[in-house]
Amino acid sequence: MIKRFVMILTLCLMSVWAGFYPPTVHSSVSAVHGDRVTLSTALPVNGMSGIVLHDFGKGLQAITGILVQTAPKEATVRKGDLLDHKGLPTPKQVARPGDKVIGGYLYNNVLVLAPNAETYRAITQSGGRFFIHPDLYAAYLSRKGDSAPDASNLAGFAREAQVGLVYIVQKDRAILFDPISSRIVASRPFHPRGSEARYPFYTRFSGVRGGFLGGKSEGDYYQSVGRIK
Repeated sequence: MIKRFVMILTLCLMSVWAGFYPPTVHSSVSAVHGDRVTLSTALPVNGMSGIVLHDFGKGLQAITGILVQTAPKEATVRKGDLLDHKGLPTPKQVARPGDKVIGGYLYNNVLVLAPNAETYRAITQSGGRFFIHPDLYAAYLSRKGDSAPDASNLAGFAREAQVGLVYIVQKDRAILFDPISSRIVASRPFHPRGSEARYPFYTRFSGVRGGFLGGKSEGDYYQSVGRIK
């Protein structure tokens, strides 16, 4: 009986967490107006990023643009830089009517920034996503000389590690931050496990060394991640 209850509770929690993530969806470009496009079907959330796929014929497709939905069925678009397609020609236009769109591209790949190991485990054990360990991001920050997360270095790491979303535990809430659009695409009340709050975030390293002199960073976790809006 107890095992059955635990199983049901686990399935319910997984369902709740799954609903927190915007789904990856398919649409297409119906009209182009300079660096703005109209979509045939709106993406689920404004601020959501996606890719434009152009068909070169003979079964060859390539990412030619990255878009960000600014209003239902409306998006800005720019030249793509998430994947490298040196072997394929690049069209003069980033997007053309009829091009395919994948909204929430790579949203299955999630970086988690949490205050402590307990909270990190609670999030990642919910499953349903491929979680990128914060150790990789900490190593990236050290290599770049940064000591704390911000929109710029999250975008850089996302391109390098193919991260689609950043799950950030802030004070009294959890957010999903799209590092390509630099927009929050989901938010929900959340209370972290335990009282420890490591700066700049939970990692198995002793700390993140950044800055010009390479000194160990110090600060307040919640103040730091609270600046990401």
